Amino acid sequence: MPNRQKKIIFSVAGVLSFACVLVVAAAMGTQFWVQGNVLCTTGAQLVNATGQELDKFVGRFNYGLFQGQTVKQCGLGGRPFRFSFFPNLVEVIPASLHVTVLFFCGVLILFSSVATGFFMYNAFGSPYETLHGPLGLYFWNFICCFCSCLVMILFASEVKLHRLSDSIANFKEGTFVYKTYTEHFDHSFWLIFLTFLVHGLNILLIRVAGIQFPFQKAKELDVNTGAADLMY
Repeated sequence: MPNRQKKIIFSVAGVLSFACVLVVAAAMGTQFWVQGNVLCTTGAQLVNATGQELDKFVGRFNYGLFQGQTVKQCGLGGRPFRFSFFPNLVEVIPASLHVTVLFFCGVLILFSSVATGFFMYNAFGSPYETLHGPLGLYFWNFICCFCSCLVMILFASEVKLHRLSDSIANFKEGTFVYKTYTEHFDHSFWLIFLTFLVHGLNILLIRVAGIQFPFQKAKELDVNTGAADLMY
């Protein structure tokens, strides 16, 4: 492939990687990772609410990695409550798992920035040095894909397996008991999945530019070395 086309491909991939940096940073600052509804089971059981009456006991919530808000309803109107994970909810959430999610989000931002630099270096610098060439391009994008997968898996396990929404809804509640009624991941969570897809696209762009996968080259070298050994 001509050098001009390679420069264009690497430049496009670099812009996509930098967009991932901005997207992940923006997603971390929002409170739209999870949203849903919460049911006041205590109030609903007291009046034996069913059908449309149950709506008077259903509130809503949404939260992100740092903060969120709930509107609790127990038959007497909405009761809004804003919270932050640190330091308010440290005692009721799986704090180590939550910090791990934040850590890998930071790692994803860092490695996406590094991948951006490597793409731009290969577009306008010396493209075939060891870590600045094919190995570096594939290496950092594979790491970004891996980190984005870890962020989604760890956060999903925190929400579903550790019942994070229930813990938030029942924070500092002594009389009423709340239970998650509906729950789904919001758009900020799916932005991490978009980041995974973008880095996967970058890997394909590297291949389109005519650069073989590193392990393919290693196999070819092994075959050639073995043939040479047999000859001598």
